Amino acid sequence: MSAHPRSFKIRVPATSANIGPGFDVVGLSLSLYLTLTVTVPDPSNVSLAERPSIAYTGEGAEEVPLDAYKNLTTRVALYVLRCNGVQSFPPGLAIHAHNEIPFGRGLGSSGAAVIAGVMLGDALGQLGLSRERMLDFALMVERHPDNVTAALVGGFVGSYLRELDPSATQAASVPLSEVLPEYPPDAGPDWGRDPPLPPVGIGHYVTFGWAEEIRAVAIIPRFELSTATAREVLPETYSRKDVIFNMQRLAVLTTALSKSPPDPDLIYEAMKDRVHQPYRRGLIPGLPEVTSSITPSTHPGLLGICLSGAGPTILALATSGFEAIAEDARKIFLEKGVEVDWLVLDVVTEGSCVED
Repeated sequence: MSAHPRSFKIRVPATSANIGPGFDVVGLSLSLYLTLTVTVPDPSNVSLAERPSIAYTGEGAEEVPLDAYKNLTTRVALYVLRCNGVQSFPPGLAIHAHNEIPFGRGLGSSGAAVIAGVMLGDALGQLGLSRERMLDFALMVERHPDNVTAALVGGFVGSYLRELDPSATQAASVPLSEVLPEYPPDAGPDWGRDPPLPPVGIGHYVTFGWAEEIRAVAIIPRFELSTATAREVLPETYSRKDVIFNMQRLAVLTTALSKSPPDPDLIYEAMKDRVHQPYRRGLIPGLPEVTSSITPSTHPGLLGICLSGAGPTILALATSGFEAIAEDARKIFLEKGVEVDWLVLDVVTEGSCVED
């Protein structure tokens, strides 16, 4: 690491995964951000024992640990550093995080924190990791590729986990507790110094086209839903009919969203799903009513509507009529006793970045 003082910013976008039929396969990056402002002081001006300091503002500020050995982003950064022979944070490291991404709402807050950590480790250690290698590190922590890949590379992205040889499969499947060990209060400098290295090429991706006139309306209920809870309601197996239903629509959707002008009837049908949304209805009051009653025929400008990630946020893709879509969804949710906020967001084609 450099002995000179320096500062830089890391910016990571929010994401929406699945986009209807693309369960655990596709993701979309959106114009909400987690931003880190990082300052590395001249080491001659600070004590070598000075621990990192973290300040946090914005969404989730009251929930996020400010201890660098408990905070997800800095723990990921330390994992990346130690895998590359750098055993500690630079003394006096100061990080200010500002977060616009709501927690537990299906907008990729945890994926953004993980990608921010990978990029922080790369920048602090001046490692020069490729995007592909950064994705390997992220997938050791966040085991599903859709959100982290979209957050890293930006745009509308499809991804998969590669079938690895037996030894690499074992390396990629180590428990998360070994990748990011909990640091006890009495942990010394040697704690967690030998983390498991990620295999090379765990995840692969492709970026699809996107029609620039399409924007996203995020309808955000005022309650959290953890991904773990939302996954627990899913079945272990699916019928051939339901799998084919989703595969057919996903094959159409990835191209349909790149066409200008977009075709509302084609996209609305292509964003339907039988793999995850039907099973999550009981977790999100109002979900069936919103997704079935707000259509291109009732709301001109609407293209399609779906659950964002694991929910509870609803994502509507549209070219116009954003307020009418959001307000009518809000009324439906209110009938179920659920209050919501809503935002009109752009799809951002640039992914995460480091700015000096």
